[in-house]
Amino acid sequence: MKLTLPRFDQAKVLVIGDVMLDRYWHGATSRISPEAPVPVVRIGQIEDRPGGAGNVALNIASLGAPAWLVAATGDDEAAGILQTRLKAAGVYCDFARIPGIPTITKLRVISQHQQLIRLDHEEPFEGLSPDIIEAKASELIGEVGAVILSDYNKGSLKGYQQLISMAKAQGVPVLIDPKGTDFSRYRGATVITPNLSEFETVVGRCKDEQELLAKGQKLLQELDLEALLITRSEHGMTLIRKQGPELHLPARAREVFDVTGAGDTVISVLASALAAGSDLPQAAALANIAAGLVVGKLGTATISMPELRREVNRELGAERGMVSIGQLMTAVEDARAHGEKIVFTNGCFDIIHAGHVGYLEQARLQGDRLIVAVNSDSSVKKLKGDGRPINPVDRRQAVLAGLEAVDWVISFDEDTPEGLLQQIKPDVLVKGGDYSLDEVVGADIVHGYGGDVKVLAFLDDCSTTAIVNKIRKEREKKSEQNLPITSD
Repeated sequence: MKLTLPRFDQAKVLVIGDVMLDRYWHGATSRISPEAPVPVVRIGQIEDRPGGAGNVALNIASLGAPAWLVAATGDDEAAGILQTRLKAAGVYCDFARIPGIPTITKLRVISQHQQLIRLDHEEPFEGLSPDIIEAKASELIGEVGAVILSDYNKGSLKGYQQLISMAKAQGVPVLIDPKGTDFSRYRGATVITPNLSEFETVVGRCKDEQELLAKGQKLLQELDLEALLITRSEHGMTLIRKQGPELHLPARAREVFDVTGAGDTVISVLASALAAGSDLPQAAALANIAAGLVVGKLGTATISMPELRREVNRELGAERGMVSIGQLMTAVEDARAHGEKIVFTNGCFDIIHAGHVGYLEQARLQGDRLIVAVNSDSSVKKLKGDGRPINPVDRRQAVLAGLEAVDWVISFDEDTPEGLLQQIKPDVLVKGGDYSLDEVVGADIVHGYGGDVKVLAFLDDCSTTAIVNKIRKEREKKSEQNLPITSD
């Protein structure tokens, strides 16, 4: 399957469900309490993050997709903190604030990147009428491309069938991250995303793949679902559909640091991709990649669009190499989102020699990513005269792209790379030779936006022109002596 990233900025997603405040107290631990055999944590930082349905909405917004959140909270300070945090991230919130019931808050004490204890403050919203949530949701469902019911069994979600019916009447897919053992309340949904433990709690133990698929198909029929996406930890994910073959997606995690919130990331990416027009296998594959990224983070984390795009490019082998200007601008944006310094150099690079290789290695050391801009064939001919280039531009680019020091190679038709410099705005412009800084073409552009310009030396006795002249002399000598001239 060839992965493509959809336009998440055009994907509107409504999240309805149980929202909570995840509070983290971070501190150092250096001794055991004399009162009990427990560590003493000296709190140095307090962090508040939206959790539950709030984390789902944050994940959607982090992808650049418009996100709406409808949920029940208490009428208290924690609800205000949630609304402030979510609004700052670009999430539209419509909370049903219920007096006398606290907003669900989970306090975690963290020391040396380890969670020591979790303290929960919560009461179920038992007296909440489902009509309140339904009324708020009905105003938004017709405006979105997907609906997520984020169920944490806390009481915000009660009118499941009414919400599912409202969405289906508008042709909007409904995705549910299920909880509990009664999956019948999700009847008619588009996709549910249980983990393997939740799935087996409902359908019974699956002794092998065949039984898992058979029980999955049976559940699809019983609940009138279009698909099941079962998350299976180190075994990845399995997508089971009414129409089409099953799809097994291997686990992508390089290092599992914290699985908190991984299910939120899966359903967020899945729904956002569907809302943006991806088909279900594509959306599931993207959700699987995102899950592999998020479990390497601490706590209820989110995945940004640059992170997901970089990982997809890595999957496609497109993280480096020959690129168009559009591809290059996207790659540079991703690199900058990861705090990487961009280095730029340019030249004809007609016959790659040891001087070029050494120079490009030096250039790469000036930052984190190296762009090499190559003169087109017509541009080289203008600069060097007839008979040049020896190698056409596609071959010159291919050789450069194969060098370890080079990240991206792009060609340009103009006499100078000034147009590229104005678009890319590299952090460092590097040129090789005996130039002064003021003589480097484009130095004024780079200095103008605060970038650096550096001149590096080529290795001695290395020159494309010298190599070409030497070859020509050898050919002339052999011609004079009537010796055979070979093409090697």
